[in-house]
Amino acid sequence: MLNGKSALGGTLALAIGGSLALGALVSGTAHASSGRFAAATSKAPSGPLQDALDQLTKADGAPGALLEARDRRGRTALTSGVADVQNGAPMRSGSRFRIGSMTKMFTATVMLQLVGEGRVALDAPVERYLPGVVRGADNDGREITVRQVLQHTSGLPDYVALLDQKDIVAHPLAHHDARDLLNLALSRPRTFKPGDGWRYSNTGYLVAGMIIERVTGRPYGAEVRRRVIAPLGLRDTSVPGDRTEIAGRHPRGYVRPSPDGPLVDITSFNPSVAGAGGGMVSSTRDLDRFLGALVRGKLLRPAELRQMMATRLTGDSGGRAYGLGLESRELPCGGLYWGHSGDIFGFQTMGGATSDGRQASVMANLDPGGSRAQSRDMRTALETALCTPTPPATH
Repeated sequence: MLNGKSALGGTLALAIGGSLALGALVSGTAHASSGRFAAATSKAPSGPLQDALDQLTKADGAPGALLEARDRRGRTALTSGVADVQNGAPMRSGSRFRIGSMTKMFTATVMLQLVGEGRVALDAPVERYLPGVVRGADNDGREITVRQVLQHTSGLPDYVALLDQKDIVAHPLAHHDARDLLNLALSRPRTFKPGDGWRYSNTGYLVAGMIIERVTGRPYGAEVRRRVIAPLGLRDTSVPGDRTEIAGRHPRGYVRPSPDGPLVDITSFNPSVAGAGGGMVSSTRDLDRFLGALVRGKLLRPAELRQMMATRLTGDSGGRAYGLGLESRELPCGGLYWGHSGDIFGFQTMGGATSDGRQASVMANLDPGGSRAQSRDMRTALETALCTPTPPATH
């Protein structure tokens, strides 16, 4: 649910490193579309950006996609394809969707605000805040710091790789307790000694959410709402917890069980299995606003923002470097952009922002089950948006 490529492209939609066999997973709460569909693209004029977005629906198999980009000149909102394969309703800008691992940026922002308030120390062991909680096999919270759980350098095994994915798809409304998910990860040996490597692990963000709750006395979602959503006026953004429906206007979310099989509607889904690392809902509008505020220092003081942007290379061939819940990549037109990607059953998302005031976010309502090129084409659309000047706003 949380980051990386589509499962059928070799990694699990929930996170890097798993595998997902989706054959015969249609349950009573998810229905398959009857056959293929004709992807209706938006009426926006053709151009490099629209063409990049259309690649997701015309070539990669996603029913629909949407993109929004902003800079100091104005905004561009584009759509492609359909929001619902049953009735052919077109994708509409302003729609809400699950954002998967883009949630990590919100959780890390709250944690760094607590650091700025002197309530959390980045280089303190997690044992200080969760005594006796992070223990199992050779995993030990006395040896793992807060910084390491945020930066994926803790060595904690990724709980997502240990889940029964077929069971999750067959029972999408089931509740998952964060402590149970953590204990599942702690039943396995660490992947490396804390601080000695980098490996994406959603388990670290289970721990981060627990630390926020222990320090503030409120669930991580309540703190995200109080510290980020409300101050920025993010009307489309929420932390649903156990709520299985997406409130407001939204597309259907789909998985494809096999390369030539029908789509399976998994819009109704309990995001508790993703928790503080991937459970949120938002829109391209809100994600752009959040990313712009974060990168421009509107949510964190300079000292904490510098910590968030202190990255380490991940070994990715594209030059990906990971900070604290925020990653950087090089733009083809020059410079860096900051952001994150997200994968959760039904939706794939990516967003980024530059320090000079450009923001963009893109979503496709299929994950897993798109072509092997879907993640690459999502990134192409995002980077094209960040490199394309926005037309001046009209009044």
